[in-house]
Amino acid sequence: MTAIVRLENVAAEVGGRRLLSDVDLRVDAGEFVALLGPNGAGKSTLIRMLLGLHPVAAGRITVLDRLPAQARQDVGYLPQRRRFDPDLRVRASDLVRLGLDGNHWGFPLPFKRNRTAAERVSEVIELVAATAFADRPIGELSGGEQQRILIAQALVRRPQLLLLDEPLDSLDLPTQSSIAALLSDICTNQEVSIVMVAHDVNPIMSYLDRIAYLASGKAVVGTPAEVITGPTLSALYGTPIEVLHAADGSLVVVGQPEPPAVHSDRHHSDGHHHEYDRDPRRPHSH
Repeated sequence: MTAIVRLENVAAEVGGRRLLSDVDLRVDAGEFVALLGPNGAGKSTLIRMLLGLHPVAAGRITVLDRLPAQARQDVGYLPQRRRFDPDLRVRASDLVRLGLDGNHWGFPLPFKRNRTAAERVSEVIELVAATAFADRPIGELSGGEQQRILIAQALVRRPQLLLLDEPLDSLDLPTQSSIAALLSDICTNQEVSIVMVAHDVNPIMSYLDRIAYLASGKAVVGTPAEVITGPTLSALYGTPIEVLHAADGSLVVVGQPEPPAVHSDRHHSDGHHHEYDRDPRRPHSH
C-alpha cells in the first residue's frame, strides 16, 4: 500500500520550546487518521509541518514521496473553522471556484471562463451535497453548509491528501455527524487520505482507521480501540487516566484533577453535550 504521509522520528519546536519528539506516523492511501490531544500538544503545528509551513526540528517528513513544500499542489487544506460575515455576498459556488482559479490556498485570480472548470466546480459541490445552496451568498449559509462549501473548495483540485484542522468545531451534534459521514465517504469513494485535527473523537470514532494521540511531548499511534484506553493514556500522560463509556456510546477521558484548570464552554449548549478547554497538560473529554 502506498504511503501518502510518512513521519520518521519527527520533532517539533515552537518558540524554542520542544513540543513533540520521536513521532512516527504513516498514512496510507484512502485512510482516515485523526490527531487528538490537549490544547498546546502540537496538533496544528503538525498539520503546518505537513504543509511545509513549519520547519521540522528533527527527523523526516515526506508527503507523496516528496518534501512537504513540494507536494502542496496535491494537498487540500481546511484551516481552523471561521464564520463568514453575514453580509458577505460572494456566492458559495464562486468560493469553491477560487480553490481552482486562485492559488492553492484559495486567493482569487481573475476567473478563466471554461467549461471544464465549471463542470469540476459543479461536480465537487454535488459531491459534498451542497447543490441546493451553492448559488446563495456564503454569509447567509448555516455553519454546516459553509463547512461543506469549504470542503468542496479544498477538494476541487483533486488532492490526494486532505488536511483538516478541527473542521467540526462550533457545529451542533447532528451537523458534526453529517460532516463526519461526508468525510468518510470522501475517503472511501474518492480515495483521498484525510488527516484531521479533532477536539472530540466521538463524532468520527466509527470512521477512523487510526489515531495519533499527542500529549506530554510524545505521540501514541494505533486504532481507536488501541489508543483510547486507560492504560495507554495513563502511560502517555504519566498520571492515572480512566476511559468511561457513556450511556449513549460516547467515550469520556477522565484524568486526575490538576489545578489550575480553566473550564470554558466551547460550544453553545445543545442540552446534550458540552466540550471544555482545559489546562494543556490535561486530557480532553472524548
